Amino acid sequence: MAASELYTKCARVWIPDVEEVWKSAELVKDYNNGDQSLQLILEDGTKLEHKLDPKTKNLPHLRNPDILVGENDLTALSYLHEPAVLHNLKVRFIDSKLIYTYCGIVLVAINPYENLPIYSTDIINAYSGQNMGDMDPHIFAVAEEAYKQMARDERNQSIIVSGESGAGKTVSAKYAMRYFATVSGSASEANIEEKVLASNPIMEAIGNAKTTRNDNSSRFGKYIEIGFDNRYRIIGANMRTYLLEKSRVVFQADEERNYHIFYQLCASAHLPEFKILKLGHANDFLYTRQGRNPVIDGVDDTKELSTTRNAFTLLGINESYQMGLFQVLAAILHLGNVEIKDRDSDSSFIAANNSHLTSFCELVGVSYQDMSQWLCHRRLKTATETYIKTLPRLQATNARDALSKHIYAKLFNWIVEHVNKALIANVKQHSFIGVLDIYGFETFDINSFEQFCINYANEKLQQQFNMHVFKLEQEEYMKEQIPWTLIDFYDNQPCINLIEAKMGILDLLDEECKMPKGSDDSWAQKLYNTHLKTCSLFEKPRMSNRAFIIQHFADKVEYQCDGFLEKNKDTVNEDQINVLKASKFNLLVELFQDEEKATSPTGQVPGTGGRTRLSVKPDKSRDKSSKEHKKTVGCQFRNSLQMLMDTLNATTPHYVRCIKPNDFKQAFTFDPKRAVQQLRACGVLETIRISAAGFPSRWTYQEFFSRYRVLMKQKDVLPDKKLTCRNVLEKLVQDQDKYQFGKTKIFFRAGQVAYLEKLRADKLRAACIRIQKTIRCWLARKKYLHQRKAAITIQRFTRGYQARCLAKFLRRTQAATIIQKYQRMYVERKRYRQKQAAALAMQRVLRAYMARQKYLALVREAKVVIIQKRVRGWLARCWYKRCLRSIVYLQCCIRRMRARRELKKLKIEARSVEHFKKLNKGMENKIMQLQRKIDEQNKESRLVNERLVSIESSYTAESEKMRSELNRLHGVEEDAKNKANQLSTLLEELERLKKELTTTQQEKKTIEDWAQNYKTEMEKMVSELKDQNGSLKKEKDDLNRSIQEQSQQMTEKMAQAIAQETQQLETDLNEERSRYQNLLSEHLRLEEKYDDLKEEMALSSHISKPGHRRTDSTHSSNESEYTYNSEYTEMEDGSRTREDVTRGLDTTLTLKLQKRLTELEQEKQSLRNELENKEEQYQRARARDDAEFKRARGAELEYESLKRQELESENKKLKHDLAEMRQSLLGDKSANMGAPGSPAYKVLLDQLNASCEELDVRKEEVLILRSQLVSQKEAFHHKETMTEPSVFAQDVSKLKDADELKQAYVGLKDTNRSPRFMPKSLDMSELLSRLRSAAPDIHKLNEDGELWLVNQGLKETIRLLEQQLQTQRRSHDNEVESLRGELQSVKEENNRQQQLLAQNLQLPPEARIEASLQHEITRLTNENLELMTDDPTESREARVIILRRMVDLMEQLEKQDRTIRKLKKQLKVYSKRIGEMGAGQTEGQTSPGQMVEEPIHPVNIPRREKDFQGMLEYKKEDEMKLVKNLILELKPRGVAVNLIPGLPAYILFMCLRHADYVNDDQKVRTLLTSTINSIKKILKKRGDDFETVSFWLANTCRFLHCLKQYSGDEAFMKHNSSRQNEHCLSNFDLAEYRQVISDLAIQIYQQLVKCMDNILLPMIVPGMLEHETIQGVSGVKPTGLRKRTSSIADEGIYTLDSILRQLSAFHSTMCQHGMDPELIKQVVKQQFYIIGAATLNNLLLRKDMCSWSKGMQIRYNVSQLEEWLRDKGLMGCGAKETLEPLIQAAQLLQVKKKTDEDAEAICSMCQALTTAQIVKVLNLYTPVNEFEERVSVAFIRTIQTRLRDRSDSPHLLMDTKMIYPVTFPFNPSSLALETIQIPSSLNLSFLTRV
Repeated sequence: MAASELYTKCARVWIPDVEEVWKSAELVKDYNNGDQSLQLILEDGTKLEHKLDPKTKNLPHLRNPDILVGENDLTALSYLHEPAVLHNLKVRFIDSKLIYTYCGIVLVAINPYENLPIYSTDIINAYSGQNMGDMDPHIFAVAEEAYKQMARDERNQSIIVSGESGAGKTVSAKYAMRYFATVSGSASEANIEEKVLASNPIMEAIGNAKTTRNDNSSRFGKYIEIGFDNRYRIIGANMRTYLLEKSRVVFQADEERNYHIFYQLCASAHLPEFKILKLGHANDFLYTRQGRNPVIDGVDDTKELSTTRNAFTLLGINESYQMGLFQVLAAILHLGNVEIKDRDSDSSFIAANNSHLTSFCELVGVSYQDMSQWLCHRRLKTATETYIKTLPRLQATNARDALSKHIYAKLFNWIVEHVNKALIANVKQHSFIGVLDIYGFETFDINSFEQFCINYANEKLQQQFNMHVFKLEQEEYMKEQIPWTLIDFYDNQPCINLIEAKMGILDLLDEECKMPKGSDDSWAQKLYNTHLKTCSLFEKPRMSNRAFIIQHFADKVEYQCDGFLEKNKDTVNEDQINVLKASKFNLLVELFQDEEKATSPTGQVPGTGGRTRLSVKPDKSRDKSSKEHKKTVGCQFRNSLQMLMDTLNATTPHYVRCIKPNDFKQAFTFDPKRAVQQLRACGVLETIRISAAGFPSRWTYQEFFSRYRVLMKQKDVLPDKKLTCRNVLEKLVQDQDKYQFGKTKIFFRAGQVAYLEKLRADKLRAACIRIQKTIRCWLARKKYLHQRKAAITIQRFTRGYQARCLAKFLRRTQAATIIQKYQRMYVERKRYRQKQAAALAMQRVLRAYMARQKYLALVREAKVVIIQKRVRGWLARCWYKRCLRSIVYLQCCIRRMRARRELKKLKIEARSVEHFKKLNKGMENKIMQLQRKIDEQNKESRLVNERLVSIESSYTAESEKMRSELNRLHGVEEDAKNKANQLSTLLEELERLKKELTTTQQEKKTIEDWAQNYKTEMEKMVSELKDQNGSLKKEKDDLNRSIQEQSQQMTEKMAQAIAQETQQLETDLNEERSRYQNLLSEHLRLEEKYDDLKEEMALSSHISKPGHRRTDSTHSSNESEYTYNSEYTEMEDGSRTREDVTRGLDTTLTLKLQKRLTELEQEKQSLRNELENKEEQYQRARARDDAEFKRARGAELEYESLKRQELESENKKLKHDLAEMRQSLLGDKSANMGAPGSPAYKVLLDQLNASCEELDVRKEEVLILRSQLVSQKEAFHHKETMTEPSVFAQDVSKLKDADELKQAYVGLKDTNRSPRFMPKSLDMSELLSRLRSAAPDIHKLNEDGELWLVNQGLKETIRLLEQQLQTQRRSHDNEVESLRGELQSVKEENNRQQQLLAQNLQLPPEARIEASLQHEITRLTNENLELMTDDPTESREARVIILRRMVDLMEQLEKQDRTIRKLKKQLKVYSKRIGEMGAGQTEGQTSPGQMVEEPIHPVNIPRREKDFQGMLEYKKEDEMKLVKNLILELKPRGVAVNLIPGLPAYILFMCLRHADYVNDDQKVRTLLTSTINSIKKILKKRGDDFETVSFWLANTCRFLHCLKQYSGDEAFMKHNSSRQNEHCLSNFDLAEYRQVISDLAIQIYQQLVKCMDNILLPMIVPGMLEHETIQGVSGVKPTGLRKRTSSIADEGIYTLDSILRQLSAFHSTMCQHGMDPELIKQVVKQQFYIIGAATLNNLLLRKDMCSWSKGMQIRYNVSQLEEWLRDKGLMGCGAKETLEPLIQAAQLLQVKKKTDEDAEAICSMCQALTTAQIVKVLNLYTPVNEFEERVSVAFIRTIQTRLRDRSDSPHLLMDTKMIYPVTFPFNPSSLALETIQIPSSLNLSFLTRV
């Protein structure tokens, strides 16, 4: 079409921009052919004139319609060009927060620099099984497509992930591998998928580093092949690496780091196991501090090392190998710190004992001397001789760095090799998926050999990519039979030839490396000479002779030749390698065991320096090997790259292009310049160009017809839609080259869809204008007539009102004029008088002021004259003084000058010789005299020194003697002091004991008086209580009325409380039930897996070769936990012959399964026991508490009496001891009375020891009494409030009787008297030893009055203790008094209870219960009244407690009554069974006819005593036939359709009744076990058939109901007829088997849900989302290459009617099988939950479904589901509530989304949706038509702010695997057993009716 049709006014275009690359503008006027410019207006309102290129006349790119902006696939855009691609990516990334976008076959991934919640397991499950275009773009969709094509096409796949450093390649590859590991699972129990994922942290640690562009940049390329078996489960993996950046080991630029592993080791240097590495901070090592940024924000290197070590362990690299790796890495760091110094210009050396070199040698186990030698020297070989050459410092340093790089490269390869060994497949690989994580195109300011290799690899990958895209386009055209011509696309084969062809860059580089004196400069000249004139892609920079430029597919890159040869050679000193090979460190030797010669291709290294010495002659045996040189790095890389390309060409590739949005790592920030560079480099724009060159837009005929039906007239619509589309297109688009008709699709060239959209929008706009015109005309005319009528009426009333107002105005004006006249006169007169008075006052004040000013001026003049006089005199005096000082100063200066002159003269004279002689005359004589004095003094000093030495020696000896004597005296003094202190303490203790004795006597008397008073008070209290009893009877009637009112209020409150508690209990019950049922499902899964393993083992036993195999002694089974029949035992015996054959399999898995089964069974049994014991524990606890309370009261009184008796006896003993002490101290006055061994001395010490001991005992007793009194108070307080029995005497209540109490008290005394509790006793024995040793005489001991001091101390201590004891005694008395009063009341209560009990025992049972209840109610009422009088708040709480207890009492009485009746029935049976128990235990547990495939727990089956009729009899050998005909071979669709619902269950129960009737417990057990196992077997065999599962779920529930209905329990017999009650089981109680069958029903229910899921899930998304139930509401948008099938209902596509029909089929099947109505409701609720969850999850992951029209479709579909519920009468089952999240999501798509009020409405409406779901729907909302508007980012942020405080699940998707817990309410049958007839079709003729 002509440009004038597209470039019209208001058309939007893209123009180039320096900052934003492309800027949007709008045409101001139409474009006409021949115009030289376009008149544009920018989005900011700026007008612009865009000049067209006069040569090309190319117009700017047109913008796509708004409805196409933000598309999932870039090929869906009508205009395919660079600005459209860039804008679409920006809108999705910035506005919608979507990082993935399709571009044909390429997935474009933009790094968000933020963790997004889009990689969880539920997202993986959502993408699993979906087609590529079904869901929004995601890395999981690409992984799923690769996995699906591998399984479908039987062809290996590859995922190629490329991009710049920091674009997210490693993360994308990691998530792809995680997807495969999650979806496919593992083929064995070795957890291969975990090992595959565990390789990631290892490779990141040793191969990733921080760069300026990325904190975790991969510095190597890798290709991981994930292997799969024939069932497409992961069996292993293999990794290939490419071009590790070794130079980073020794050098890092600013703001960069070395490899992560070095920093992880430095951060963990403090760990004990790393001490031997001698590491420190990263800044301490040269190789880790060059980047000056050793820390990455938010990364803990210590934790990362722990993760790395765990990954090593998981991959089988043990701790010793790990420590070896760390040793090598630490050695590299130490080697980098080895300092090499200059010896001269041609040699260097290493200082002796270099610490870092020593550490290096110790870590790698080499000789220090050898390593230091070869770090500074090199061996040179000639044809005849070998020389050792010294190296300059620079060359030695380079050699050291080369060795470090070489060691690290070897270590890297070793780790990769062992990772591959750990991931190797144990079975044959069927197929694989390769994930290529390789560097993208790179260009820096300085580009070297690494960038050259990287860009070379990208050239190869780009060529493969272009060929694959072209091939797909060609296949699509041929498939649709579209005539096509060759599409011109960029072929980069010339660039590849320039690099790798013969005489190419790599060939010339290898050739130069072989030259003896090859250099980078000579190689550059060869490049210039060879390619400069012959290849247009090769250029030479103008300003450099050491660089070259290559025109790559993405951009021109300039490479610097410096270092190319050295990096290509990658040489290492061979002697250094030999030293390392001779290491004692095994791991290092293993690294270099396959080392080739590390020499240069020429065998020598260029450089300067002379020969130092002749070493040895060359070894002739190595001449041959010296000719074999290793391949250069370029050659190796070219070969490995060719292998990679061969692998990729043999697979189906999938492309992921990672884009780095900005260079500052800012979250969701988009830099258009950087993005365009990467889009050009990664081939995305090339894909767009290839697509745009052909027919990029493709529509099916149905989609085209649905979308552009508005452009057709009625006559154009034909029955054949294909012909209709052809006719319409021929009319709309005249140029037939713009489109092509295929078999199923219409192909459009670029821009045609936009043109059709423009026509469609114009047509809709014209229709809207016509509709608006008519409606606005009608509204305007109606408004005009209404306004005209209103105006006339208003005018009439207004004119009358105005006339009246005018007359009123005239009257008021005249009156106002008169008033104004008089008012103005009054105002003017008043104003004049005020002015006159003011003028007079002002004149008066002014004149007075002037007079005062004149007077003040005269006074000032007089004062000024006086001041002047004084000042002038002062100035004259000052001048005189100043002159006088100047004269004096001048005189001083003159005198000083003269004095200086005189001094100068004197100094000159003093210097003269004569003067010196005069002064020194006589000095010689003085010197002689002084010399003689010095000699004399020296002699005297010598003598004095000798004397001092002798004196000092004698003094030293004497001082030693004195010091020893002094020490002895000090010791004696200290001993004396200690003895004096101890004696005083003894006396104080003695005095204290005396006072305590007197106090005890007084207390005894006080207690006797108190007892007498207490007796009298009790008598008075009894009389008062009688009086109070009379008054209480009078108030009884009034209180009864108030109690009734309060009871009503309490009943209402209690009902509310019970409702709340019931709701909470239901929630808890559902959670517990859900956990239990999940355990059952897990148990079932393990059982099925166990059966599968047994089958595999059985199959393998048939095909395995015979032979002897060792028996595994560790094999065990848990068969003893189950009951087996004899048939299973025979099968087991037969299987023992095959046991040896199965040993080759993985027995560990079997043991794990058995262990897991055991645990599950134990857990299930424990839960069951816990549920059964709840009520019994509660009843026992109440009875035990009552008994303990009564016993505790008696024990407490007994304890108190014992204490009192003990105190009295102790007091007597203390009195006796004191009397003996007085006699011993005062009676004997002899001199030897205090000697050691004397009676007085012994008595004193014994009494002191005993006193201390008794004091300790007293203290313990006082503490015990205090605690007991407090506990008694609390106990009686709780007793008053009638709560449960308190713990007021927990310690005492444990004692059974008084004897135990006495023994406990005696034990307590003995404990207190034990040596551990007698510190005072130890002091006394020590004192005794000291007295015996240091003071043999009592007089010496008491010479300073020490005994008297001891006595006084004892008295003081006794006095203090007596005071404490009195205080405690008083408090004890008060407490005892209160306790006795309470005890008396308790006794009265006990008597009253006994009387009531005696009365009740005389009544009949019914009246007895009523009387007990009446008494309890009365007691509770009295307590309630007491509480009301005390505290209203507590009374309310107590009332609730009382009512609850009343309800509990009623329930307990009913339960007890039922239990009594039940026990009476069984009493006779138990008496009969006593003699039979022994015989029953010796009988076999199984019968030969029992069919057991899965053991069942043995159950004790109690017998009953009654016999009834109506049952079926069968022989024991017919049991297998019964199970086979009734269960295994019964088909629900055949015979079972015409049967009575539940007939198999009735037949089985009637057979069971006969076994119960004949009292055959073995028959009962085998029948139940066979039934359960047979049902499990048929479910395992036909578990995918809904009818079969439904049929056996209904029959299992009916069988369970029969067991309950005929069990004899009254709870299940309420609805039975009298005849049915006669059919109850008579001998056995099958309650435990009911639980087993209930578990089986739960398993069947879960299997039923899985069947429904498998049937419904394929229908839900097409029927609920894709199908247009309301035709014409939603139009189909243009789609791209990754497109879905048509959303219009075609033949074979599921619709909503399909879902409704399937639901009806489910419902009718369940009703036909007789399933319980309540169970059907639960099934329907689960069905609707699946529908709602699957629909909502798909909606949240599909941008094309989030529109206004789709919301209407969803709401209509939900209404149809609700209508189906009404028709079936299931509205009350809770199914509608499960659809609430879907309903709210549909409403969210339809509501207005602009203002804050809209945000508030959304927040209040969407209560069932989480915050993440709401935000996701708003982000995905996409207009289908131009009339809809997008949701603004500000509005979404407002929603997030309002929902910030909401606490909901962080998960985005709903759990489609969730199953509601199922219950089986009891549903008795009214069908009588004797009326059931067995059809002959069941083949059960062997059954006999009894």
